[in-house]
Amino acid sequence: MDTKVIVYGAEWCAFCHMAMQYFDKLGVKYEYRNVEQNPAWGKEAVDKSHQFGIPVLDMDGEIIVGFDRPKIDAAISKKGLAKK
Repeated sequence: MDTKVIVYGAEWCAFCHMAMQYFDKLGVKYEYRNVEQNPAWGKEAVDKSHQFGIPVLDMDGEIIVGFDRPKIDAAISKKGLAKK
């Protein structure tokens, strides 16, 4: 199964780590893309979100900027991304 969640972030970003820890807790598989290590990933994040903040969460095509738990929970539920 391909990863359906991508976290665009950076090591210094506390909200990026919060999002990844939350996904780990819920059993949501994700791919972490460090935008500082790969400029192409930074461009992808900006192209998807239309802004420069991180984290940018691509949840099976639904883009969420920041650690917005209600939006994250809604996307997980709607897309069936958490382990049962």
